[in-house]
Amino acid sequence: MNKTFVPALAGLATLALAGSAAAHGDPAAHGSVATGLAHPLHGADHVLAMLAVGLWAMMLGGRAVLAVPASFVAMMAAGLALAAAGLRLPMADPMILASVLVLGLVVALAVRLPVAAGMGLVGAFALFHGLSHGAGAGTAPLHLAGLLAGTAMLHAAGGLAGLTLARLGARGALTTRIAGGAIALAGAGFAAAGL
Repeated sequence: MNKTFVPALAGLATLALAGSAAAHGDPAAHGSVATGLAHPLHGADHVLAMLAVGLWAMMLGGRAVLAVPASFVAMMAAGLALAAAGLRLPMADPMILASVLVLGLVVALAVRLPVAAGMGLVGAFALFHGLSHGAGAGTAPLHLAGLLAGTAMLHAAGGLAGLTLARLGARGALTTRIAGGAIALAGAGFAAAGL
């Protein structure tokens, strides 16, 4: 097992064990940028999906490096706005679990899509992430701004990991695909556990 893969696998295992139940805290406690920044980190499902977006965007390269994560953030903002307006969809949580599985698979399989299609795929899932986060986040503007910034930071972390692995050539590409597979397996595990 290569030295790069071991820490990545350990990190993914830790996130998977954390579960997703803590993703939405007490809405009354929300209000600051700091709580918004921390909010996406409380659910392994959210973290893994967002890291996968960054990894996949880096794999696609070119315009996708910025456009795919930007699409996620924009559509998540739309989902937050819809949640603030009172929209609730019973399928939001299952769609988040599906996002972990599907986004992990697109990384694992090194799926190549046109930039617009990649933006559409992640954007569709992001809408549900926004609805779910917004349902437990309240509507304080600073908190929501922090939540979007935290999401973008997770995308950047995934992209940075993807860039670092890309510099390792074939070994790094394989490690990236294995990480995508681990994310997909975590998504399947969350779904099986009913998280």
